Amino acid sequence: MRHFSFAPALTMSGRKKKGLRGLAGKPFHPPLTDVPVGTYTAAVVFDVLSAVLYGGHEQLSTELYRAATWTLLVGAAVSLLAALTGWADWHRSSEPGTQARRTINAHAVLMLTTTALILLDIALRITTYKDDEKTPVVVLVLTILAFLIMSVGSSIGGSVVYDYGFNVETAGDHPVWHKSETDVLPGEKAPTS
Repeated sequence: MRHFSFAPALTMSGRKKKGLRGLAGKPFHPPLTDVPVGTYTAAVVFDVLSAVLYGGHEQLSTELYRAATWTLLVGAAVSLLAALTGWADWHRSSEPGTQARRTINAHAVLMLTTTALILLDIALRITTYKDDEKTPVVVLVLTILAFLIMSVGSSIGGSVVYDYGFNVETAGDHPVWHKSETDVLPGEKAPTS
């Protein structure tokens, strides 16, 4: 029996197009959210280390501050795309008056707040504190606050998917769950045995 199946998961052809939402089985929003989550997490680490190490490692502290700034720029750019695709999911896939919609609203408010804090953080870094040798306290507080809010918002977003099954195309009796040596690609029917 084969132990690995790559092609069905990586195949894009045969999938129904869903506009800004992505393709059937390949939504745009979840993978886009990974970038801001990773970059904002790295930025917190860089900023904390910059502040802590400044006393004995000034050059390293400065480079960590700069690294955090560039990291936040990348995360903020992708978070705007994540917000756009998240809006498309919210608009097309959830119904007003449901717990799912209310939970999605909570997720969206927290993630938009995170993005706003990060954009303020970046603006301060670029305008007010551009020549600082270490992460300034105000910027450090903003980065930590944005990270904490993002962590709660991400957890709520995960609940929407894993607890509610939102925007997940269930595969309860899909052929991929039947014993078979043949891969079923998107858009194909199961082979008859």
